[in-house]
Amino acid sequence: MVNTARFRRAVGNLGRGAGTPLIAILELQLAETATACRLARAVAEGRVAPGEAPEKMAEIEHRGDTLRAELVAGLAGAPAAPIDREDLFRLSRSIDDVLDNLRDFVREWDLYEIAAADAYLGLLDATASGLDDLRLAVKTIARDARETSQSALASKKSANEIRRLYDVEIGRLFRGELTMDVLKCRELLRRLDVVGLRLNEAADALADAAVKRRA
Repeated sequence: MVNTARFRRAVGNLGRGAGTPLIAILELQLAETATACRLARAVAEGRVAPGEAPEKMAEIEHRGDTLRAELVAGLAGAPAAPIDREDLFRLSRSIDDVLDNLRDFVREWDLYEIAAADAYLGLLDATASGLDDLRLAVKTIARDARETSQSALASKKSANEIRRLYDVEIGRLFRGELTMDVLKCRELLRRLDVVGLRLNEAADALADAAVKRRA
């Protein structure tokens, strides 16, 4: 997890030094979302004590919201952006949506009092992989649109894998008796399916931005 002091220094330095400030914000936003994904996986594995995860996730979400606000403010004041402003806004919003749904996954897990289970791990691993590819795409957007397109495509494949695994797990779940626990698990799986949808949207925003740079 990114500690508070380091986070504040990073945000404070966005306007200075090498690199594009708006891209730096996106990288930090993705880093926080990846941290949220790791926390969600720890919850699914039973490695976080009940009641602790929502508080930890709230801290991560707060940092993500701060970065999102920084980016929106930066878009309004920057004389030039590395990619189309609309695409940057769409990308940041979709990343924020991924984080929000990971937050809701952790919150609902705590509310439903779910026991650790393997059913969610594949979806969370695919999410982590998709976020890693998004970070690679963001790093290259200002210098190599072709690399950006390749990384965005890889992220879309991970997003599609989340949706495929969702179908597999739902099929397995509904082969048994329809109990309250089954319905709770279905809600959690659906939450991760929505993560896949939002991840796909983020990859599309980057792919569109790359096409515009190559035009």
